[in-house]
Amino acid sequence: MPEKKVRRGRKRGLTKDRVLQARIPEQLDDELRGRAEQLGLSVSTIVRNVLLNTFDLVEGVVSDSSQIARALSGRQVTDPANSGALPAPTTDNKESLDAVIGWQQVVLNKNGLCETCNDILPIGGDAAIGVPTGPRPILLCLGCLAQLSTPSAAPAATTAKTSKPAGKTKIAPVKAGAGRRKPAR
Repeated sequence: MPEKKVRRGRKRGLTKDRVLQARIPEQLDDELRGRAEQLGLSVSTIVRNVLLNTFDLVEGVVSDSSQIARALSGRQVTDPANSGALPAPTTDNKESLDAVIGWQQVVLNKNGLCETCNDILPIGGDAAIGVPTGPRPILLCLGCLAQLSTPSAAPAATTAKTSKPAGKTKIAPVKAGAGRRKPAR
């Protein structure tokens, strides 16, 4: 039985990361180099991040890959609610980011991809969702927002506008002892 080779030099835990070589199509090489230049990262860093994140998301790969394949081929997803992933980012990044009026931090219920760096965003992870502007954004002052967030408030469309918003209404002081019950004898 042959003996195992003994490694000299560094201990196993202190060795450098391994190098992986692969043949890829020229189009993919061009795309990787372009994206790396755009983000100011090395191609190696992008490939490493993609591989690490992909293995972290093994459970969602089948549903995600079918969703992405449909999105890339231009076909519609038959049932987006059950696809397990969000649609792939659009190709025109600048226009999509210009259409955002604000950002809200969320916990993802589906896997997604970062619009800017193409990082994989796993289910249950934190991300920021852009609030897009439609034909006309709907904005509320904080007073009207407070009215909407109280359980007894009527819908804003049916409520008549008062002279002062709810957030700026003055409340009359209450007398000391008012509303207290007398103790039973």
